[in-house]
Amino acid sequence: MASRDKISLVMITYNEERNIQECLETAKWMDEIIIVDSFSTDRTLEICQQYTQRLFQRPFFGYGKQKNFAIEQAAMDWVFVLDADERIPGDLRREIEEILRSAPQEITAYRLARKNQFYGYWLKWGGQYPDWQIRLFRRGAGWNDDFEPHHNFIFNGQLGTMRNPLIHFTERNISDHFPKLNRFTTLAAEHRVKTCRKVHWYDLAFRPLVTFFQVYLRKGGYRDGIPGFIQAVFKSLYTFVKYAKVWEIHQQKAVRNDAHRN
Repeated sequence: MASRDKISLVMITYNEERNIQECLETAKWMDEIIIVDSFSTDRTLEICQQYTQRLFQRPFFGYGKQKNFAIEQAAMDWVFVLDADERIPGDLRREIEEILRSAPQEITAYRLARKNQFYGYWLKWGGQYPDWQIRLFRRGAGWNDDFEPHHNFIFNGQLGTMRNPLIHFTERNISDHFPKLNRFTTLAAEHRVKTCRKVHWYDLAFRPLVTFFQVYLRKGGYRDGIPGFIQAVFKSLYTFVKYAKVWEIHQQKAVRNDAHRN
């Protein structure tokens, strides 16, 4: 078998004992595993120690910054970024290994599709597939920006496209939506408030409706049946809560400014 470049797996974690072992089982073939944890209080670190000793604990400053720190620890030729609720199927592993053996020099990063699993269903519509993600890249090729919570990977060079998808076990049941909704909308509001100086009533009334229309009708979410409808409703709720939190941030700033003047 032809020799290949080596690869580092990088991952950030916080209280992922439900996901982490199944995830790492699909990635343990990589040459190096680096995990940056935000002081988990469950068995996450105990499980991770079965797969690697390259464990770091660090306060959470945002998804992009946390992943950049993890990427900086990588020592191999290539880096693959994986989340704890994702899995690398066999076909994807074989494709990655082929890239490590024969990738063209001009290609510095690869994107892949994600199969997003909601409530046991693979959602194919509503913008959920192919859900392109840049996850494999040459070490030093780029970094994540600070757009939260959905950061972007900025890199130099050409982008390749992989044939095989990553499996993403996102919300496994309806109740999973709520803690993630609260966490992600807070991060999104903190970013949006930098450019949104005022929230009007029509932002709260109509932006969620536009989101629902986009996801359920224009992007075909209705084709996924009841799961597609539920997903569209949560997407619209995400928009409502994000702008409600932007409004709240502005209100809190106004109260502090009034108190300071008085």
